[in-house]
Amino acid sequence: MGHRDVGILHPGDMGASVAAQAVAAGAEVRWLPGGRSAATRRRAAGAGLLAAADLGELTESCEVVLSVCPPAAALDVAREVARAGFRGVYVDANAVSPQRMARIAEVLAVGGATVVDGGITGPPPRAAGTTRLYLSGDAPAVARVAGLFEGTALAPFPLDGPIGRASALKLAFASYNKITYALAAQACALADGHGVLGALVDLAGGALPHTPLAAPERLAGAGGKAWRWEPEMGEIARACAQVGLPTGFAEAAAETFRRWEAHKDDRAVTGARLIADLRTAGRPEGPEGPGTS
Repeated sequence: MGHRDVGILHPGDMGASVAAQAVAAGAEVRWLPGGRSAATRRRAAGAGLLAAADLGELTESCEVVLSVCPPAAALDVAREVARAGFRGVYVDANAVSPQRMARIAEVLAVGGATVVDGGITGPPPRAAGTTRLYLSGDAPAVARVAGLFEGTALAPFPLDGPIGRASALKLAFASYNKITYALAAQACALADGHGVLGALVDLAGGALPHTPLAAPERLAGAGGKAWRWEPEMGEIARACAQVGLPTGFAEAAAETFRRWEAHKDDRAVTGARLIADLRTAGRPEGPEGPGTS
């Protein structure tokens, strides 16, 4: 087993880009092609990933395993890796709450694995200065993982402190960054419903020029990602509740993103369509609201 062998579970757009950075730094990165889509296979090939026959082979050949998957699947993926007998360094780089991160660590610790908490901020890493990987937990393991990405487009940022800190930072940033899109979409849909969307865009262009409120076409990027952002809002709500904060912001944003789930991975959807979808999905049953007659 090479000391830089890495496994990746499961390479979507973000995961494949993260894995590609480790490959560029000299690691051999393995993945599981079984049951994956043609698009995923193309991403893996483009990233230079090596196929493993099954999870047992991957965990046996790799000293570090990275989990980059939708947050709702993070605990199940951790359980599968634990059942495979993995005893190396497991990096959960998903948008999960500190509570869920602690549970993931418990599951893997039973088999002897060392867990590192990871939080990715920014787009899939393809250019320097855009994307960060925050890491917390066992200091030697954190240093080992950070070393995999030194000098790459995915900049490692070790944090002092235990598991949960990287996840908390990731969710705190996402709570502002992603809920902003939901707020802008809500405001645009409200204005559109009352025939003043053009006036709102003009107003925001002077008062808030660098926001999606001033340029609703910027909302388009959220449409294809909403299926991932919706469960992330649930993780944010749990993290807020843990420290006594209101959960309503995240829960309302989750409802907004749920209305866009039909646009999963749709790069052609427009901001205008997303605004219209909010209004259509939320239209009352009668002229004065639900239940009127």
